[in-house]
Amino acid sequence: MISLPTSRSLNRLRRRPIPPPLRLVGGLALSIAIGTGLLLIPLSSTRPLSFMEALFTATSALSVTGLSIITPVQDLSFIGQILLMLLIQIGGVGFMVVAVIIFRLLGRRISFTDRLALSDSLGLLSPAAILSLTKRVLITVITIEAIGAAMLYLHWRTDPRLSEGQALFYALFHSVSAFCNAGFDLFIGTPGFADGLPRDSVTLFVMGALIFLGGLGIPVVADLTSYFQGHKFSLHTRITLLVVTILVVGGSVGLWLSEGFDTDGALHNEPLARQIIVTTFQSISARTAGFSGIANFEELTPGSQLLLITLMFIGCAPASMGGGITTGTFAVLSISLWSYARGLPTAQFSGRSLATGMVRRAAAVLTISLFVVLLATWLIVTTHDTTLDRAVFEVVSAFATCGLSLGLTDELNPIGQLVIIAVMFWGRLGALTIISAIARPNTSPQHVIYPEEQILIG
Repeated sequence: MISLPTSRSLNRLRRRPIPPPLRLVGGLALSIAIGTGLLLIPLSSTRPLSFMEALFTATSALSVTGLSIITPVQDLSFIGQILLMLLIQIGGVGFMVVAVIIFRLLGRRISFTDRLALSDSLGLLSPAAILSLTKRVLITVITIEAIGAAMLYLHWRTDPRLSEGQALFYALFHSVSAFCNAGFDLFIGTPGFADGLPRDSVTLFVMGALIFLGGLGIPVVADLTSYFQGHKFSLHTRITLLVVTILVVGGSVGLWLSEGFDTDGALHNEPLARQIIVTTFQSISARTAGFSGIANFEELTPGSQLLLITLMFIGCAPASMGGGITTGTFAVLSISLWSYARGLPTAQFSGRSLATGMVRRAAAVLTISLFVVLLATWLIVTTHDTTLDRAVFEVVSAFATCGLSLGLTDELNPIGQLVIIAVMFWGRLGALTIISAIARPNTSPQHVIYPEEQILIG
């Protein structure tokens, strides 16, 4: 006998909450659609933008990448530039954070599912006290960006090429763009700035500090702000600070050897102090910010290009403004490899053992990320007349939501633009979020355990 579903069971199905990963994917897609529509409004641009131009720009802004097929200062009106800055800010702090703020302003209750989605978007392990943390995150972000904007304004207002109003708005825009690791630049196309962003030491120092803080991640910044209140650093914070330091210093030294020490390098004729400042900034920026501290960026040596691809692929810390496989994934895999080489039964670091599930997740992130990068690179090489190194650089830059380019962005045809849009979308949400949203998790208990069998590896 077949029993028909009752009205009560149908209502229960209708009220079934959308899983957090699917909410994140749908939320970003909806945000991109809204951003695209707003950019297509005549008030937003100085010329009619095509749908692909608006879609590409909105995706790049909300994924805080910085790759662009338009020149924002020339093709966008002042209103459009403000809109672009808002899209970058929403993409940086997370659209779920913005949604929670709107719900609170409207007096709506934040459901547990919304808290889980917000926790996933911030990269937190638990949704406990998520609303209070959201408030702290916003206050911290606004404070850091305001300080950065003030410092840039005080420095740029003395530049005769900029008016007082330009200096103020450019300072605010680039402070948001730098802290959110977006890489959008209004100086490209501005009269008097043929090389784009000013590369004086003060500008590079302020911008580098903003990029560095934005790339540490919300949990690490929260730990740093509470450190002086007597709180100890968590294991995640200690590992993140260690890995970030190694990457910044190692990247800076590597770039100096390729561009400063090498006679064919772009910085060979610069003073040593200037070489250190520029290479350090570029090492920080390469891990998903996308600002170029080196003029004639497209003429970098092959060694520098390979090093930058590596830095971009690793990216920033989890729950940060940047992308990549994240320093957390890189650290877990490195610790696991070192522990295996030492014959330890589990991955161990600083007197702690890492959960087996964490190592499996890190391996899954690396595997899926390599597959996405290889597939996207193959599509670009197949549909464009370009070299492999330029294609790999462009794809990894989009995957890591970085924004650095060797000049291929302007040469992309519609197929290539769609590929880069998809990779930017993927890179902003992360491999596990998208896979969890697509796949149906197996929640039923496994009653059968299969026998083990060995296969050859290595």
